Amino acid sequence: MNVSNFIVPIFVLFIILYGFKKNVNIYDSFLVGAKDGLITVFRIAPAVIAMVFATNLFLNSHFLEFIFSYFTPLLNALDIPINVLPMALVRPISGTASLAIMSNIFEVYGPDSFVGRLASNLQGCTDTTIYVLALYFGSIKVTKTKHALSAGLFADAVGIIAAFIITFIFFG
Repeated sequence: MNVSNFIVPIFVLFIILYGFKKNVNIYDSFLVGAKDGLITVFRIAPAVIAMVFATNLFLNSHFLEFIFSYFTPLLNALDIPINVLPMALVRPISGTASLAIMSNIFEVYGPDSFVGRLASNLQGCTDTTIYVLALYFGSIKVTKTKHALSAGLFADAVGIIAAFIITFIFFG
């Protein structure tokens, strides 16, 4: 028997018992929370849909392959695997797309290969900055995201560089 199967039911039971102790109308509170949750979903849906549309358009345009074709000789000279660069560029935009690229790298090269380890480090050292901005700032209707975007993309660039350095030090 696995303890993790009981954590959520125990947590829900705790909330119900706590509500009874504090004399809270639990059902009405649940309905208010569900209503607020749906309002939030409808508020952030346009930003998320626009971000997903732009990401799919960008990935399906094969623009990355076109750009990387010019940098292949330089990347080969520096021993940087070109296969992981699309993941590094897509990661700040879409976690799902970068995860799909990493999964493909694992299938082709294996998770214990240098490229697989580099992809894993990239996945862990960076964040989905643009997705986070669209989701969280969109939910509270913040429209001035210039500084947050700059800071997030700078942190992603540092994470990408750190992933390369760490992978080359430990696995290169």
